[in-house]
Amino acid sequence: MRPVVACVGLGGNVGEVAQAMAGALSALDGVPQTHLVGASRIYRTPAWGRRDQPDFLNAAATVETTLPARALLDALLEIERRFGRERTADGSDRWGPRTLDLDLLLYGDAVLDEPGLRVPHPHLHERAFALLPLAEIAPRAAIPGRGSVADVLAALDAGGIEAIP
Repeated sequence: MRPVVACVGLGGNVGEVAQAMAGALSALDGVPQTHLVGASRIYRTPAWGRRDQPDFLNAAATVETTLPARALLDALLEIERRFGRERTADGSDRWGPRTLDLDLLLYGDAVLDEPGLRVPHPHLHERAFALLPLAEIAPRAAIPGRGSVADVLAALDAGGIEAIP
């Protein structure tokens, strides 16, 4: 298989999130057939979805991989588990507090809609907290059917999101 550049969103708001993100990036670089290409700065973001929780820290990473999208997603979920993330089977914790969240945002220019795997991430085009860090490292990456990361971000309100020095 030819290498694909995939984009991953990182987030969390419970515990030592910045440390968890650093560890997750290292773990991501250690996934077989996968190489970390770049990582954004960390951004502080107001809680989204459920606002009755602490602010989130968010970042983005790009990897080059020869893994199929499903195998890469499985590796992301395993990294989450190693850092204390437990997902409920029914998804009721979707917008709740978490130690670490790793989302497969883009997988090259693929459009996939399978049980448990939707690429591009179905809400990427609506989420400045995901697009702002992604635009830092991959502004020209294409969101199929939407345009470039930078163009989609330009149409959103990124107020309240700030880079952490």
